[in-house]
Amino acid sequence: MQARTANERRKPPLLLIAGLLFLLAMVAAFALAWHPAIAPVATPAHDSFDSKRLARGRQLAAIGNCAGCHSAPDGKPYAGSVAIATPFGIIYSTNITPDADTGIGAWSEQAFRRALREGVSRDGHLLYPAFPYDHYTRLSEEDIGMLYAFLMTREPVREAAHGNRLRFPLGFRPLVAGWNLLYLDKGPYRPVAGQSAEWNRGAYLTEGLGHCSACHTPRNALGAERKRAYLGGGQAEGWYAPALNADSPSPQPWTVDELSAYLRTGISARHAIAAGPMQDVVHTLSHAEENDVRAIAAYIKSVQGEPAGQRQRAAASLQRASLGSLAAVRPSGQAPVAGEEQRLLYLGESVYAGACAGCHDAGRGIGSSAALRLPLAVAVYDPDPRSLIRIIREGIMPAPGETGRWMPGFAGALTDEQITALLAYLRRHAADLAPWPDVAAALKEASSP
Repeated sequence: MQARTANERRKPPLLLIAGLLFLLAMVAAFALAWHPAIAPVATPAHDSFDSKRLARGRQLAAIGNCAGCHSAPDGKPYAGSVAIATPFGIIYSTNITPDADTGIGAWSEQAFRRALREGVSRDGHLLYPAFPYDHYTRLSEEDIGMLYAFLMTREPVREAAHGNRLRFPLGFRPLVAGWNLLYLDKGPYRPVAGQSAEWNRGAYLTEGLGHCSACHTPRNALGAERKRAYLGGGQAEGWYAPALNADSPSPQPWTVDELSAYLRTGISARHAIAAGPMQDVVHTLSHAEENDVRAIAAYIKSVQGEPAGQRQRAAASLQRASLGSLAAVRPSGQAPVAGEEQRLLYLGESVYAGACAGCHDAGRGIGSSAALRLPLAVAVYDPDPRSLIRIIREGIMPAPGETGRWMPGFAGALTDEQITALLAYLRRHAADLAPWPDVAAALKEASSP
């Protein structure tokens, strides 16, 4: 056998090189994932916080909709246990009351700040980005302190967190470190030079505490927002969250006054009432500072600009709404239909006449049987029919204990075929648009828990 040369003897085996690289990768991953625990503290006394800071903290918590994600329908406020459905499984919200054992009562303000800025719990484990720390990282030191004061003065509730139900291997929390490396841009909001104080306030609240893009921006395969499609439409709890940028499907343009009123009340003269997850957002924003909500409206309006084709769409939708009856609408740009499509439209017209026309053809007014004429309703213009399907099935109800406009649900009264037909009819006559593709799949998806 020929002896190896000196160079060959000096070359390290490939297996050794691979092993060293793997070891270095593991060390780097551990360094990214490891965070020290922050020592527990005694729960601060209520009277240790200034009343003005508490009042401001309450308003900030309303903008962040903290109660919405951390208060189960049959549970105590802020005690967690809300099941949050994600494409990766179910994540349960945690207890953020000042209970020392199961909540955040033993958290210092430093630990609270780290959770909001970096997504790290007091004991050092990584939080899943279903908790929108990628937005809360924008908060100022002062606002974090006021939120901390507010939460530390809530009623303590002893309720341990539920175990999450995530697909393997996503239950291994250190993997979140990789997500953070790719998508977490840490640091407080930096005001934009040349913009007004109101605009900057609105941007700060929209991008940070309000985390509007968490629902209204599409996400990639790893669950991160697609920044290039900022506010370009997303989903929330099985509902389609329409675009708030220039791709807005709204048939009528928003003004700052209208949008501000809608965010605080859930209704505006030329627009549909809030439905689905947006109802909860509106309910909490009604408790926020009016100037803050107006700043959010001003910022969103600036991002939206004038959506493509808005003037023509606005005039056409108003003209269809003015006819007083959807049956009187003659779609302008639609090809003639025949066969199965024609049968479906006839069925849809019949369903509309029996279940919808009595309220919606009357137009919005002060009476209980008056409702927005549907050529003005954004859901019939959405590029995705899921929200309209859910409105038809589930209806729209005010928050428990609250008064407000409502619409009955038809889940037990209409079959899937009837809903499919109604969707086809509304899309053609109310929106004057081509049919939605694959409505059957949307019906199935809207039925999933």
